[in-house]
Amino acid sequence: MAIREVLQLGNPGLREISQAAEDDQMTAKIVDDLRDTLTFLQEKHQTGRALAAPQIGYKKHIIYANLPEEEIVMINPEIKEYSQEEFMVWDSCFSFSLAFFVKISRYREIKVEYQDESGRTLVRNFKDDLAELFQHEIDHLKGVLATDHLTDGKNIIMREEWEKTIKNSERSK
Repeated sequence: MAIREVLQLGNPGLREISQAAEDDQMTAKIVDDLRDTLTFLQEKHQTGRALAAPQIGYKKHIIYANLPEEEIVMINPEIKEYSQEEFMVWDSCFSFSLAFFVKISRYREIKVEYQDESGRTLVRNFKDDLAELFQHEIDHLKGVLATDHLTDGKNIIMREEWEKTIKNSERSK
């Protein structure tokens, strides 16, 4: 168990395609490292919900999410279904040092099949913010970053400006 350094935009390791995880001690170590690293980052930045193994240097299909209502470990996740409906979201990433946001399109609902830490296969539906989150994290397993989904260079904003304009306007709705 350790707090690991998060690879940053431009590091070629973020672009490598990860491999399936095995049910072994290494997978357990990666989950522990993801848990420790995300907990540290959440305390430090007061934000963030999940990390994928490639972000901390492991080329394995493992995601750890620490949400207010639950902790989710996804081993070998695969999106089985996408809704037809899409929506626009402002997305940031620990691999961008949370320095900026990109406005991108994501599917509103997804169905994901994965194994949990005990090896059980689960199939869950996620919608809205959780659908966006797990699409983002599963992209990391494929070497894809949120910036790859940008279709308009005007849809990028520095964090400070996002907090002043976008975040505050969304709160007032």
